Amino acid sequence: MSSIKSPFCVVLFLALLITSLMVFLKIWYCGLQECAHATELLSGHRSLLHELRERRQEISNLRKAADHQYFVRKPDLEKGTKRNGDIRSSSMDEVGCEELKNVQVVDFLGSGYTKTVLKALLPQGVPVALKSVNSQGTDMRKCLEDYKDPFSCQELVSFKLRKEVILLQRFQHTNIVKLRGHCQDNALVGGVTVVLEQGIPLQMIQLLQSPWEERFRVCYGLVRLLQYLSSSPLGSVALLDFQPRQFVLVSGELKLTDLDDASMEEPACRSDADCAVRFPLRNFSVPCSSRGVCEGLNEKRNLYNAYRYFFTYLLPHQAPPTLMPLVNQIMNSTGELRHGVNEILDSFEKIFHLYKSGRHLENLPPSIIRGYAVLKGVGSEGNTDLRCWPSYDQQGCALSVHDAAEAAHICNSHPQCTSFSLSDRKTWTGRVIASFRSGFARLRPDVNSVVYVRKARMSGAPPL
Repeated sequence: MSSIKSPFCVVLFLALLITSLMVFLKIWYCGLQECAHATELLSGHRSLLHELRERRQEISNLRKAADHQYFVRKPDLEKGTKRNGDIRSSSMDEVGCEELKNVQVVDFLGSGYTKTVLKALLPQGVPVALKSVNSQGTDMRKCLEDYKDPFSCQELVSFKLRKEVILLQRFQHTNIVKLRGHCQDNALVGGVTVVLEQGIPLQMIQLLQSPWEERFRVCYGLVRLLQYLSSSPLGSVALLDFQPRQFVLVSGELKLTDLDDASMEEPACRSDADCAVRFPLRNFSVPCSSRGVCEGLNEKRNLYNAYRYFFTYLLPHQAPPTLMPLVNQIMNSTGELRHGVNEILDSFEKIFHLYKSGRHLENLPPSIIRGYAVLKGVGSEGNTDLRCWPSYDQQGCALSVHDAAEAAHICNSHPQCTSFSLSDRKTWTGRVIASFRSGFARLRPDVNSVVYVRKARMSGAPPL
């Protein structure tokens, strides 16, 4: 009987031993996994804390530099007051946390990796743009995937907005969007809302269909901006994310609206080889200075980006023939980076003054207007409008002219043109809007209009 039980006990003992070993190994393996997971979480947390410390230090350094320049180099501005830890002048930040409680959000304007932009109305009915952290954006999503810490990720992603507030408080220029205010909700770290003047997102397709004068205005404003950034109160500024989407139009004026990727330092270098900037089709460089800095590289980067994203598409097409030599000079200088931003701005200003004064029309014969009968104080009705492109009126042919002589020259170049009228409408350069027609049914009193009718077509003109 004992001989029968003995093998059975041995088998049972072995089975229990194997089962115990399996359980032990499973627990040990799971423990290793949990340990590895805990180690991974700890490493990720340390990485997140390190990145937060870097961003906080960057903001602190930027604020110190901005405050120093504000008080040392801007003595003519009123001394600032503090709100939420930020120095502000009395002309800025009129919209704060309290005022934002009463704004009315009316439209969604767009979103990107970091920010969401909404259109809102202040209590006075003034439209503004509200920027805040995009909780569904790429930056937030990646941070949550890497660190799984919503509170810290909100703070980390918000640093770009906080950086923009500081820069917009210090950069005062016609071609930089105006800061109307901001709010940082202390109950939620990183809950930053920035209030800006509202602009229209830059649409290159629409710009390509606009008159040359408006396209020139955009390029001219861009060069004025780059000249300011080359020697701003905080040093030479490079726009690292230089794209048309970083700009808006405010009443036709180009304005930079995104400054979160701006760099206020020229690259450090040990040799000339370190001072190269590379583009898809061209590479450029500057010498490494004795201070170990690539001086002028930020300016070159900005200029060439202006050339490849703006000038190439907007500047040469349909420019006045007599101004083309100057336009070509700008294109060659920026495309090859032969000159700096100051020289490029001089060329733009020369074109502007020639165009505004009408001196580019010196070859027009003074007698050209004699072929037209002048009807003052009247407008035309039942018009048969010409169609031309580009035009200020999409349903007709409305172009800017320096005077009636230039309008007559344009009308003479269109066989179907029988008349044109000059109104009190003017463009940003002060030029008059002229409307060209192939005919009209009747005339009506209009003290703000003058109608010019080609004398060769006068026999069929309707009576007043």
